[in-house]
Amino acid sequence: MTKIFIASLLAFTATPTLAEPPVTVTSFVQTADLDLASEAGQRALDKRLSQAINEVCGTASPADLAGQNKVRDCRKDAHNRFDAERDQRIAAASSSPILVASR
Repeated sequence: MTKIFIASLLAFTATPTLAEPPVTVTSFVQTADLDLASEAGQRALDKRLSQAINEVCGTASPADLAGQNKVRDCRKDAHNRFDAERDQRIAAASSSPILVASR
């Protein structure tokens, strides 16, 4: 299993000039040095993912409400996109059994 998350998102610009295409920004999140079976390792992974998402989504001027909305949507979409992979990697690192129950 690869030890790198690849976060590739479209970085939104506040106002595209002359119909410029969106820029693709990529960030690699290293996980090989983390013990994902521990809470500390999971917190470190969450911090790294948040930093990478902030990096690729960028920022907008406080005066640019539309730009701020695009940045917020980009960050929300990125978190939603990588939550499942994050959970899978943590589950793969854990040796604890999974409890399945029904009512």
